Amino acid sequence: LPYFPGPDAVIRTLVVDWSATGRRQPGLFECMWQSLLLLLKGYLTGSTLGIIFGVLIGWFPQARRWGMPVLKLVGPIPATALIPLMLMIFPSGGLSAVALIALAVWFPVTMLTMSGVSSVRASHLDVARTLGASRAYLIFHVAIPSALPNIFVGLFMGLGSSFLTLIVPEAVRVQAGLGWYIDWARAYSDYRKVYAALIIMAVYFSLIMTVLFKVRD
Repeated sequence: LPYFPGPDAVIRTLVVDWSATGRRQPGLFECMWQSLLLLLKGYLTGSTLGIIFGVLIGWFPQARRWGMPVLKLVGPIPATALIPLMLMIFPSGGLSAVALIALAVWFPVTMLTMSGVSSVRASHLDVARTLGASRAYLIFHVAIPSALPNIFVGLFMGLGSSFLTLIVPEAVRVQAGLGWYIDWARAYSDYRKVYAALIIMAVYFSLIMTVLFKVRD
């Protein structure tokens, strides 16, 4: 103690701190809800942009010529290292956190989508062209469906990156969320609350991953 409280203390904290009735700081439920909203906003934004950029770079040579250097330059930089830049571009803490999560998701989704689109079998494209398919048909009905396995690998990798990135901006700028709650509890050396937040985080991250598996199947 106090760094390793017993299970009874952690469970009691989960029950007592679930709501913030009559308290100044948000409870675990509100923090979980705020984290979920932040995660979904960043993940959906990053995934959408990643698929769009991946299709453009994978299909159009001109886009590949300009896009690949950008990917090689920006992609390897950890999203959390760009916190000062995001805080400067987006004065709002919520917008900067969404932008960081979206950036962390964007890179793996773009790379895997690009790889899937550019490696579509030439025979599939030739058959579609022979049957009179337009460029739009080739992209949306041949290339993207063929690239779906790669796209979902990118989505899973982006989901893991979004989990890692979510905690840092919450602790830095956002005044709610599980990352904020963990940092606040650690500052007061209340490790019961730290472990309670970690349990909630593990459960709902696992649920989100399970939902994505179901969508893929």
